[in-house]
Amino acid sequence: MQNAVTELMRISPLADELAKLFAKAGYSLYLVGGSVRDMMLRRLSSDLDFTTDARPDQVLKIVSAWGDAVWDVGIAFGTVGVTKQGMTLEITTFRADSYDRVGRNPEVTFGDSIEGDLLRRDFTVNAMAIDLANQTFVDPYDGLQALQDRVLDTPATPQESFADDPLRMLRAARFSAQLGFTAAPRVVDAMTSMAEEIDRITAERVQAELSKLLLADDPRPGIELLVDTRLADRVLPEVPGMRLAIDEHHQHKDVYEHSLTVLAQAIDLEKSHEPTSEPDLILRLAALLHDVGKPATREFQPGGGVSFHHHEVVGAKMARKRLRALKFSKEIVQDVSQLVFLHLRFHGYGKGEWTDSAVRRYVTDAGDLLPRLHKLVRADCTTRNRKKAAALQATYDDLERRIAAIQAQEDLDRVRPDLNGEEIMRILGLKPGPDVGKAWKHLKELRLDRGPLEHDEAVAELKKWAAENGIGG
Repeated sequence: MQNAVTELMRISPLADELAKLFAKAGYSLYLVGGSVRDMMLRRLSSDLDFTTDARPDQVLKIVSAWGDAVWDVGIAFGTVGVTKQGMTLEITTFRADSYDRVGRNPEVTFGDSIEGDLLRRDFTVNAMAIDLANQTFVDPYDGLQALQDRVLDTPATPQESFADDPLRMLRAARFSAQLGFTAAPRVVDAMTSMAEEIDRITAERVQAELSKLLLADDPRPGIELLVDTRLADRVLPEVPGMRLAIDEHHQHKDVYEHSLTVLAQAIDLEKSHEPTSEPDLILRLAALLHDVGKPATREFQPGGGVSFHHHEVVGAKMARKRLRALKFSKEIVQDVSQLVFLHLRFHGYGKGEWTDSAVRRYVTDAGDLLPRLHKLVRADCTTRNRKKAAALQATYDDLERRIAAIQAQEDLDRVRPDLNGEEIMRILGLKPGPDVGKAWKHLKELRLDRGPLEHDEAVAELKKWAAENGIGG
């Protein structure tokens, strides 16, 4: 613990400087919460959280002349923000809040002790503090032991903690994914018995926690905790809905387990292809949800077979509906549902029987999502048969080579008809209107089927189509 305190002072001399300002004014100052936890895990960030017995207006007086910038947006909740030398510091007065247990907004009450402040925090690993004036460690709820044991437990009883703020149940799942911690049995019990309490939380806040969970290095433990405690039934029911009972005469993959494997493999591909880029939420959502349409489309066939016809179509609709309910952005909803819709198309490629036209359509329909679609399709191969897996990957290699070859000849990223709208109107004697759009779409279909056309050929095809459809003069 003393080594940790020393390390903090080495990494962040600003903390010592700030503590002296508070001490001079007659107040204590503690580094607290996730900042202490992350410091113990050797992942201290440039954003630090502090707590103090000084009231908010007194905090403002202390830091106003010291900080490079100060803001008081959260002052009603006791928080004053300050930046100094590129670091962001938040200083919050001791809290001793009470909750109406209808929503999750507390009635803000300022406290008088560090122990009382730590008691109201979500988990014991976040309920440790460092007294900066004395450079001593404060751990009234055995957070350090929990950190060493990699266990998530609550300072108060889990029932009290989750009744005050049900979002903490989702945070337990998120931390299990981000930190690799295991929820204590009593925490799991409380999450299970109180799952319906999550309905008090707004969709936006649920979505934020789920997104953070999915962006972790290994989301699987967090997803499994949500499913096992039945919290997923309330916030993401399509995922536990993939746990299909397997008839002894109709063997097929467990869709839920398969989807978790696809998610893990997509993350591996994400890291290997773009190791310096940020985690890809769209790819991860698509990987998790790509087979959500299977339960609704399952059909048993004679001889013990099972089919899931058009599950990609049903799944795309289900994914779109769920993501909208969770208030994801329009872009994320559209991109994820499109990936779910397209993920199965490759399996029609066979041994390379697709025409160049089919390859063009694959690329055009994917658009900017093509790199993600490549990863999703490759991740979707979870067979344990090494020969079959190698054959699938080799077939996709072949498709990618064909895409590259056609792209070298044609600009597939900007597939447009060989005639633009103005030319169509001039040739057919049309004014702006629906017929121009129909003609444009027809020419684009020709472009996809046959590749680039010579100008005279395109004009001839346009006139032929117009005559067949009674359009133009």
